[in-house]
Amino acid sequence: MTIGRRTVSSALRSVGLSSEKRFHKYYRVLSLAKWSAYKASSILLQVLVDCFAPQGVLVFGLDETIERRRGAKIKTKGIYRDPVRSSKSHFVKCSGLRWISLMLLTPISWADRVWALPFLTVLAPSKRYNEKQGKRHKKLTDWAKQMMLQLSRWLPNRLIIIVADFSYAVIELLAAVRQHVCVITRLRLDAALYDFVPPRPKGRPGRNRKKGARLKNLEHLINDPTTQWTKLTIPQWYNHGSVQMLVATGTAIWYHSGMTPLPIRWVLIKDPKGRIKPTALLCTKLDLTISQIINSCVNGSIYSHYHLGR
Repeated sequence: MTIGRRTVSSALRSVGLSSEKRFHKYYRVLSLAKWSAYKASSILLQVLVDCFAPQGVLVFGLDETIERRRGAKIKTKGIYRDPVRSSKSHFVKCSGLRWISLMLLTPISWADRVWALPFLTVLAPSKRYNEKQGKRHKKLTDWAKQMMLQLSRWLPNRLIIIVADFSYAVIELLAAVRQHVCVITRLRLDAALYDFVPPRPKGRPGRNRKKGARLKNLEHLINDPTTQWTKLTIPQWYNHGSVQMLVATGTAIWYHSGMTPLPIRWVLIKDPKGRIKPTALLCTKLDLTISQIINSCVNGSIYSHYHLGR
């Protein structure tokens, strides 16, 4: 991985070719040679998996980044929210190209931390650009669905866990991919959760129910004395280091009117000292343990400092 404006030249220097006099011939791979980025992504993914995770569960991160580019020939640039400089009370816009990237999250022994190794990156143009070009606009969730399904086709015999941020906590997206990959993301504390449909009596007419009785909001469970909490030490909780938290979990149906019911496992995380705000996670694979869900989510949050040059 290299940084700077002249990526190809920096890559050649990093592999010991600093004395090469004809750097220009290496640029022809990008300008003249016929090659497929789709096939290159597949090959790169297989190399990464064979090298860093030949066995066991595979954990991937899904995130978007904005490449700040200017120029008359860069037609697909748009104006987006700057995720780095913006906050809840302050909105900052920036111009550039929006990319969505899938990354293999794996511990690197000599780095003593989890790194994100990107292998598939897709350009997601803005709605304004697509309207000007007369093209159908695809939302971030549409691109994410295609990328997740493609990943499952590349690795059909492995358990895939994808960690994503709150932008991808969308029922339509999760319902479309849950049979192929497991997705872990944030969940709203006021999400509408329902019990599973009870067994239907034989011979009873009518349509099958989509959901059971409405459950209490997770926000209500935080201070509910009947909530069953378990103490769990989390080695690395964002910027707080190792902390001891109270966790509770359960299964439910996440449902909105007109949408496909989504079975999920929810995990509620609470700081007994009240220093950290309560957090809720969802997992589309119901038999994952609390530790697996939290560890996957924490690893997914650590990688952001090493993603695409951030």
